Amino acid sequence: MMNHKLALPLLSLLTVPAAAKTATPPNVVLILIDDMGWTDLGVYGSKFYQTPQIDAFAKDAVRFTNGYAACTVSSPTRASILTGKYPAKLHLTDWIEGWKFPQSKLKVPEWTMYLPHEETTIAEIFKSAGYTTAHIGKFHQGEDEKYWPEHHGFDINIGGWSKGAPNLNRAKNADGPDGYFSPYGNPRLKDGPKGEHLTERLTEEACGFIEKQTKPFFLNLWFYNVHTPLMAKQDKIDKYEALIDPANPQRNPVYAAMVEHVDDAVGKIVQKLKETGLYDNTIIVFTSDNGGLIGKGERKITNNAPLRKGKGHMYEGGVRVPFMIKNLNQQAGGTVSDTPVMSIDLLPTLADISGVKIDRSVAKEIDGISLRKVLTSGKNKLKRTSLYWHYPHYHSEGATPYSAVRNGDWKLIHIIETDSYELYNLKDDIGEQRNLIDENPKVKVRLQKELENWKLRMNAQMPTVR
Repeated sequence: MMNHKLALPLLSLLTVPAAAKTATPPNVVLILIDDMGWTDLGVYGSKFYQTPQIDAFAKDAVRFTNGYAACTVSSPTRASILTGKYPAKLHLTDWIEGWKFPQSKLKVPEWTMYLPHEETTIAEIFKSAGYTTAHIGKFHQGEDEKYWPEHHGFDINIGGWSKGAPNLNRAKNADGPDGYFSPYGNPRLKDGPKGEHLTERLTEEACGFIEKQTKPFFLNLWFYNVHTPLMAKQDKIDKYEALIDPANPQRNPVYAAMVEHVDDAVGKIVQKLKETGLYDNTIIVFTSDNGGLIGKGERKITNNAPLRKGKGHMYEGGVRVPFMIKNLNQQAGGTVSDTPVMSIDLLPTLADISGVKIDRSVAKEIDGISLRKVLTSGKNKLKRTSLYWHYPHYHSEGATPYSAVRNGDWKLIHIIETDSYELYNLKDDIGEQRNLIDENPKVKVRLQKELENWKLRMNAQMPTVR
């Protein structure tokens, strides 16, 4: 759906030196992994999961060590990528459908469980600039079909619908959907032969799309991997069963196999772009929608050490994610940046590098900022001083409503249920083990005021006492 707020034509920014160097407008491939933790890749420190293709890609990209999702759960982060806005501003603050905790101390607000059509999406912006836009994979921005990708600016939708995980019917002799293996039970994805793996299928669809393009394209490639249910091809599982080290906190062989499926996919996408001669003129993003899911069973899903906790929690394990961007012609490739960045930055960054103009009325509402200078030099710091989070909900992994701000090395967390605060210095204590709230009252007061003012600007919804 095209938004009335877009101006035509949207073909240039005030300054676009990166795009100006290319003969044709650049292509964009935005790869989003579901629930991938910060240390789930070899290049980010994993000693169990094997990711040679992604590790090789990192040599062509700027790798951010302080990359963040806008939320610790899926749907809000996805909305932040599509709009460049904080989930708190959108009132889309939990995953769609959300957890229900009727006995909780606080009542969660009536939050928005869909991405409104009034919001201008990154797909609409690029489509107005003459791009072919495609979404392949998970979308999860509304139950009703009218909120699926084709109604948010995407010309093509393969696999994107209401669900946040693959359909699963593992009952004996059932003919229904089988999760990561065909049949998929997905109204936007035709079933393949029995035993076909979903991630491999989506990769084939993406490669086929790339091959057919004769003009610039914007491709949202949002895999369902590595979200539960944990399912992978048996040969990959067997490989990691033989590699388990009891001393390594990452030791789930099925999850490891799912990570390898992602690695294979990235390798094939990169290879296809090179075969078609498009690689140098294609911007590629690789990131995750939230931190890795630890799980509650005896066999944990992943481990985010040295980060604390995981998906759902406001500690670093729940919100710090792999975050890499390959610029045009691999500019600044191989650079490691400690600049704090967030998923809200992807829309303005991709538009800036591509030379795609954002209408002023839309741009002034965007919370993210362009990372072009960092991607050009690999070293520039941003003028922005703080990043924010707001999750007025309960989560099955044990989290209660919270808000947080990161300012420099400081991170302040407000636990809303108890009206208590935690303060950490991430430079000295990345694992958030030492609460410094009592030793630093001035920092606490300053960041508390900053956080409250931000929530007022966002018109953030708050839980209430039952």
